[in-house]
Amino acid sequence: MALKDRLDDDRSSADRTSPNTVGQWRARLLDEINLEELAALNPAQRRARLEKVTGVLIAREGPVLGAGERANLIRRVVDEALGLGVLEPLLADPTVTEIMVNGPDAVFVERAGRVQRLENGFASEDQLYQTIDRIVAQVNRRVDESSPMVDARLPTGERVNVIIPPLSLVGPVLTIRRFPRAYTIEELTALGSMDQATGMLLASFVRARLNVVISGGTGTGKTTMLNALSAFVPDWERIVTIEDSAELQLKQEHVIPLESRPPNIEGKGQITIRDLVRNALRMRPDRIIVGEVRGGETLDMLQAMNTGHDGSLVTVHANSTEDTIYRLQTLASMSDVKLPFEAVKDQINSAVDVVVQLGRGPDGSRRITEVAVVVSRNRETVALRRVLHFASEPIGPDRVVRGAFVAHPVPARIATRLFHAGESVPPAFGVGDDPDELREIS
Repeated sequence: MALKDRLDDDRSSADRTSPNTVGQWRARLLDEINLEELAALNPAQRRARLEKVTGVLIAREGPVLGAGERANLIRRVVDEALGLGVLEPLLADPTVTEIMVNGPDAVFVERAGRVQRLENGFASEDQLYQTIDRIVAQVNRRVDESSPMVDARLPTGERVNVIIPPLSLVGPVLTIRRFPRAYTIEELTALGSMDQATGMLLASFVRARLNVVISGGTGTGKTTMLNALSAFVPDWERIVTIEDSAELQLKQEHVIPLESRPPNIEGKGQITIRDLVRNALRMRPDRIIVGEVRGGETLDMLQAMNTGHDGSLVTVHANSTEDTIYRLQTLASMSDVKLPFEAVKDQINSAVDVVVQLGRGPDGSRRITEVAVVVSRNRETVALRRVLHFASEPIGPDRVVRGAFVAHPVPARIATRLFHAGESVPPAFGVGDDPDELREIS
């Protein structure tokens, strides 16, 4: 039974009885159209047909409305009948990067890094539940009282999270993370996410098959950076991507995208990121790209980096480059393979070459805040050497972040690897070992 069918009838009684509501016109529209005829049309023709029929209904039976009000009502009715209702215009707005629904009456969006509340919400809790049910049904997932949390994605790629009562105390909560088109390094440079020399250095790291970890907090642009760096993987290499929800948009021809699967209604059939990482090793990949590690699969990823899959890319949640190392140690220790902590550190020493830290400023801007390379080996204490950091100026009354990217010498061992791969170190960095930039991590 669909989630909306399990609701109490009185939740939507007001919407059914009050005149000239979106729910009323949607019901009249569904009574008027031929569903079999509609199913034969493509999406654009279907929408045009529904808009025409709705316009006729409102002109014949509805109140006298101005042209703008009439067009708005027609759009809302068709969105409710065909799409995701209130969410449709937000999903069509390219400036919206996040949609947050905290119950039917509280809808927030993020634009340019700033969160703002919208005036319009859902007509009722029932309408919000219907929207949620449509979203999760598209990817064969479910959300109900026995399974009140779900991660899903829209057909257009947006990541969706749903949590409902009794876990949520404000009613159904729906969060949609929108992913912009895949940006290039040049475009990110133009946006101020890095300078040109840093973009050249990161491109050299990827082409030279260094293992790169992209770290940062939520919403700092890790997936966007991962997409941008993946563009420098040669077209002839076989790439396996592994994600919870497919978000990467790689342009190469030889890409095998894998996506995890939650348990079914009987609690069986779950396929985890760790299962996919293990399976990817049997698929003859040249590189493995993991959307995010957050558990025991971290150990499998480190071992893959240590067993001939150089040039792998992965993201992880962390607040600094040092925290990234600590977090990798913690996540790897969550594996069912109980390795001594020192052995995990040895794995990190051998596997990770570069850590790219991202941050988001008070003004919503996203940029690289630090790039560090691992200079320790084998059983040495893990040590990072910073090759770039963003020196921020004091925040002024306008809350705009200003500053400069400061380059430091690239360690000789890393520079040698670049040279052997036919790459070079940008002149802004140079080559050398700066002892002041060395940080050992116990």
